Amino acid sequence: MIEAPTKHVISRIRSSYTQFSEKEKLIADYILENSEEIVHSTINQVADDLMVADATVFRFCKRLGFKGYQAMKIALASEIVNPIQDIHEKISEEDTDFEITEKVFQANIRALETSRDVQNPLSLKKAMEYLVEADRVFFFGSGGSNILAMDAQHKFMRTGMEAYAYPDTHLQLMSASQMRETDVAVVISHTGSNQDILDIVDVAKENHVKIIAITNFAKSPLTKVVDLSLYTVAEETEFRSEALASRIAGLSLIDSLFVNYSVKMKEQAQTATQRMRDAISRKRV
Repeated sequence: MIEAPTKHVISRIRSSYTQFSEKEKLIADYILENSEEIVHSTINQVADDLMVADATVFRFCKRLGFKGYQAMKIALASEIVNPIQDIHEKISEEDTDFEITEKVFQANIRALETSRDVQNPLSLKKAMEYLVEADRVFFFGSGGSNILAMDAQHKFMRTGMEAYAYPDTHLQLMSASQMRETDVAVVISHTGSNQDILDIVDVAKENHVKIIAITNFAKSPLTKVVDLSLYTVAEETEFRSEALASRIAGLSLIDSLFVNYSVKMKEQAQTATQRMRDAISRKRV
């Protein structure tokens, strides 16, 4: 069963979508498309609309981490409150500089908390197995996601792992073509539908590389072709795209992979870090 907190119904559904059976996907689609109606519906009405058994809907709610349909419905009701009513989500032109700053910070905090809550322990465990067993790791991202890829390379270099990231998409494709079965690719795409990233995945898969995705959308072309996915969650507002807040969550997710790897490869990481500190000390006056 998926481990889930008793909140964030919509984000939990999106992040776990690829793991659902066909019947579960049917229920998931129904909830995503009719969330406001569901809070006023009984389990029998939902089951009748979908032509499935009440028990099927009940089991789906349990899979999301709730005691049953009623508990899921209560959580969903609190989740679909109009964002305009949330002072931390809505930014207006009349806000002061400090109010806007406060709301931006709060949006980042919310993205971090929600992204933390949707993490699947089994996916994180498998991702760490891939990384620990890998000879090299390659980070790929396009546009804003490339900033995360470069940050990930900078961090993992400190662990003694051979880590690579390139800003140019042609160089990314070239490096993907040189990957080996013992390597791991971490591809970062907010939408999961960036063609440059999908092309890189295709090339990496030809070399039988293990591929981890970091993305905001469970139902995307990217999640269908990688070995496993880790998710960020962020909401869009009038003056701030969801990609901005999810970038903060993505950085934190990469930090968690880095720290986990450092703990598991303690001696290697300590040796590599000391060597880097010694080398960098030459730059200090």
